[in-house]
Formats: sequence, structure tokens, C-alpha cells
Amino acid sequence: METLEMMPARIRITSILRKAIYAGEYKGGDELSLTEIAARLGISRTPVREAFQVLESEGLITLRMNKGAVVNTIDRKFVRDIFEMRILLESEAARKAAENGIDEETLAGLTGRLYDLRDHFDSLDVAEYVALNQAIHQAIWRAADNHQLTAYLLELWNGPSVGHGEKAAAHHFQASTHEHIAILQAIRDRQPDEARKAMNRHITRSMENMLANYPDA
Repeated sequence: METLEMMPARIRITSILRKAIYAGEYKGGDELSLTEIAARLGISRTPVREAFQVLESEGLITLRMNKGAVVNTIDRKFVRDIFEMRILLESEAARKAAENGIDEETLAGLTGRLYDLRDHFDSLDVAEYVALNQAIHQAIWRAADNHQLTAYLLELWNGPSVGHGEKAAAHHFQASTHEHIAILQAIRDRQPDEARKAMNRHITRSMENMLANYPDA
């Protein structure tokens, strides 16, 4: 049976805030309160503080002494640079997973949930989709069997790249479901090149979702 490995709190909080910044929910100049975010997410201040430090190292925010942080202004190139790294690394992970293989029980569990989601999309549970998305990517990373590759991907993780607005989210969830099926089928069939290409298409489309929030240069 496939299992969902819980990401460390720092990574989970970082991914939530990173995605919100990419999607334009937080804009340049907006203030982020460590206390308010911790309260909203129902967690302690420590993982939020750690997430702030990661986001500052990435250039997304600027920390203020005892005053939380301020969101930096980022542009299309910034977002594209980040996602191009994900494209390179995730595509390689998918290729290696197809070479190494994923055990049949895990593949059957993941694809079964994807088929059910595809056939019953009107009753989508967003939280369930987010968990399934994470499980799929983590299963691929494990199958790639490269510790450093997984570590880098964890640091880039931002969850579903849904863009901004309900329509954008619904479109992304549907498109991602079909893309995930194609990726897992290529891995099941031991087709490394096709798995790499399928993952490339998936992350590239996710990048375009995020870039839609930014005006053309």
C-alpha cells in the first residue's frame, strides 16, 4: 500500500507561503506577520520562522527585526527560473523512476485514486487532491532513489500550482489528473524517455499557471 510521507513542518509552511507569493495572493510590499500566519495555520511560531528564513534566502521576502517580513517584488523571470529548475529535476526523477520501477501495489493505489478522481470530478475534495498530488510526486522521488535529488526537490516544492481563482484551480486539478496518469503509466511501462517528457509537460504547464499572474515584460 502506498503511504504519504509527511513533509517536515518547515517545508510544508514554506511551500504554502511560496505558492501564495507566486500566485499573487501576497504582493510586493505586503507585510507577513509571523504570529498571524502561525495562528491561521494552527501551528507554533517556530516552523513559520524557519519558513521565513528559507523564503528570505530565496529572495521572496525580507525579514524585519521583530516585525515579521515584507514580500519582495518578483517578476516573470524569477518565477520562470524557479520552475525551470523543477522541470529539470522532476523530469530526471521521473526518468529514473521509470528505469528503477515503482512497486505494483503503490502504482495500483495511486492510479486507482486518479481514475476515481477523473471519473468523479464534480465531487472533488481539494484537501484529498493536495494529499494525492504530494503522494504521487514523493513516490516518484523515492523510486528515483537519489537522496540529493529528493532534497533539492523538497526545497523547491510548492504543491499544486493552481494559479489564481477558482476557475484556474479547477482547470489545473483536471489537467493535472490526466498528466499524472500519463506519468505513472510511462513509469509502469518502463519508458524512461516518455516519463521524462510527461513530467516536463506537467511542470511546464504548472509554470504557465503561475506566469499568468504576471504582466508581460
